[in-house]
Amino acid sequence: MAKYLLLKHYRGAPNAVNCVPMDQWTQEEISAHIRYMQDFAARLEKSGEFVEGLALAPEGTWVRYDGEGRPPVTDGPFAETKDLIAGWMVIDVDSYERALELAGELSAAPGAGGEPIHEWLELRPLLAEPPTITE
Repeated sequence: MAKYLLLKHYRGAPNAVNCVPMDQWTQEEISAHIRYMQDFAARLEKSGEFVEGLALAPEGTWVRYDGEGRPPVTDGPFAETKDLIAGWMVIDVDSYERALELAGELSAAPGAGGEPIHEWLELRPLLAEPPTITE
């Protein structure tokens, strides 16, 4: 088994086919989207392929340690993940091909008008163990 991260983006990826922003969806469209995500996760839980999944709130702050006795530095001139990342799901599957299959299915979650979003998802393998560094 290999673990993969399915990363959902607010922006930064190529435009989805149905790219109406969620803040312009009706409450019914939002509910249908969330239900699809929950049903997808529940099915993967039954098959043993679901590890975890979370949606992110739009708020967020960058924080950096700036030295002993100094307050942390917050909010710099960075691309804000709160603008980029909507949430993620971690799956544990038998193959890369299965990870691709599930990412494709998740991409079809309904959006505006109840139509599939066909959003781009970032699929990234999780490291099984820290890499060995040799000099």
